[in-house]
Amino acid sequence: MAKAEPPRDKYFLRSLHQEIDFYDRKLDYLGKYEVFATPEDKKVAESKLQTKRAALEKTARQLAASGVEFNDAELPRSFRADLDPAAEEGTAHLSS
Repeated sequence: MAKAEPPRDKYFLRSLHQEIDFYDRKLDYLGKYEVFATPEDKKVAESKLQTKRAALEKTARQLAASGVEFNDAELPRSFRADLDPAAEEGTAHLSS
């Protein structure tokens, strides 16, 4: 029996944003506090996290582009830097 794919709605997008934010924090921690035997080990660890984060980011951006609504306040911090500072926070994005 095949597994059903999770619904691709605003709640799924919110959880993707939370997971992206989690990977952002893990990468930040890795860069500041983790100690590695060699610089190559550090690069490998960063690469693994970046790869996982990139897949999540791609899916989240596709969902947002396809019209799934989201709240600016729920965006990962790394996405908020891309927003226009003059834009109102807390507005929902809808495709009409």
